Amino acid sequence: MFQPRLLGRRTILAFAGLLVGIVGLVVQWIADPAKFSGAEGSFGISFPPGILFIVAFGLLMFLTARWWWHPVFGMLIAFWIVGLGAVADKLQPNLLSHNPGTVAGNVVMTAGLVLTFVAGLLAIASARCVRKSSVPART
Repeated sequence: MFQPRLLGRRTILAFAGLLVGIVGLVVQWIADPAKFSGAEGSFGISFPPGILFIVAFGLLMFLTARWWWHPVFGMLIAFWIVGLGAVADKLQPNLLSHNPGTVAGNVVMTAGLVLTFVAGLLAIASARCVRKSSVPART
């Protein structure tokens, strides 16, 4: 059975970063809906698929909150979108776009996902240290 636990400050920051990432995608969507025309939903409305990925990984992060490694899901989606997006040269054209909404949305999304990655890394590190120190030494 799922047993809820209090989320730490760093985990909450990681969730906040995911939310900021979604806000950035919504800003991009409002600024240039034609960019997402290939990602049509069931009602024929174009929709940024990145929002669904971020929500899915955030849900995984929440459902595994009882374990010390739960922020890894937020870190994975942040790395996939920002890190691999930069390596694949998909992020830079949006940051250099002539549409100010696209640029602003990308800056907001990137900042939120970088926050998620860093906060997740710190949450894992601190939870791991607490876990190690709470285990009694063998004699």
